[in-house]
Amino acid sequence: AYLQLSSDADAEEAVDLTFDQVMDRWPDMLEMENLDGYAWTVLKRRIIDMHRKRRRRPEPMDTAAFEAALAAGAAEDPFDALTDTIALYGAVARLSERQRDAILLCYGMGHTCVKAAELMGTEAATVRSQLSQGRRRLARLLNLHHPDFTYRKSTT
Repeated sequence: AYLQLSSDADAEEAVDLTFDQVMDRWPDMLEMENLDGYAWTVLKRRIIDMHRKRRRRPEPMDTAAFEAALAAGAAEDPFDALTDTIALYGAVARLSERQRDAILLCYGMGHTCVKAAELMGTEAATVRSQLSQGRRRLARLLNLHHPDFTYRKSTT
């Protein structure tokens, strides 16, 4: 939530609202096959609601990029690190929803393709495909010309 909203208060509100909805639906959820996937979907909807609610504020990915660059520590050239981070966050924001989810779950949160697939309600092969397509699109958006811009495949 924080990566998408770049505000502790907004992320906390989105998570709290998600928790409230999960608790309200808990008896029904106990019969679901994919509780994690349902919770992931609810959280994504709360994040979208938060975006709509605060249209007048700065774009969240831009703010998150600044904070990520600052958190990265002392770079050789802090300005270059900041501009690279802003470009990356902007490019990730331009991916399709499924590609962005796969990238955030696998790279941002460190989940395996199998776990990401469970959360996304799809197959691991689909997540791997979304990662591959997302990486290619990021490479194009960032003008990277590295043919082996690849992700270490997870077998778990």
